[in-house]
Amino acid sequence: MDTTIWVGQAIDLGPLLPHYLSELIAGAVLLLILYVIMRKAVVPAFEKMYEERSSKIEGGMQRAAVAEAKAEAALAQYQDQLSEAREEAAKIREDAKNQSAQILAEARDRAAKESDRILESGRQQLAAERTQLVVELRGEVGGIATSLAGKIVGESLDDDARALRTVDRFLAELEQAGQTR
Repeated sequence: MDTTIWVGQAIDLGPLLPHYLSELIAGAVLLLILYVIMRKAVVPAFEKMYEERSSKIEGGMQRAAVAEAKAEAALAQYQDQLSEAREEAAKIREDAKNQSAQILAEARDRAAKESDRILESGRQQLAAERTQLVVELRGEVGGIATSLAGKIVGESLDDDARALRTVDRFLAELEQAGQTR
């Protein structure tokens, strides 16, 4: 047989070169039978397996999409709850701040009232002590003035009524002298 190809080149097929025409026909028939078997049995099995896998993959993708949607919904819900919690925490902080300011103001008011009460009590006590000291001083000054006046005048001023009038007149003169200064 001639091993030249249409282009004019010779190809050496070696042991694959058919020696008889029957080998060529048998090879073509076997190729056709193999093609028919592949077409009728193997290809449909592959197509069926391909469809099953495709449906599984699509189902998996759909389940993944559903799961993703659920996850996004859960995330949105979580973020909403988180923002609500933050708002509530801010409100609680603000309320606490307002309550602390109110408590502080009340404490200041109580302290101011207590301070005023203590000051007023101190003033009253001071006025009472002053009045008591004035009375005591009048008595002492009166006694000293009476004995001094008795020594100056040379007569005894043991008469209480006369001594009391003298002391009162002396103290009144002292007060007038203190006010004119």
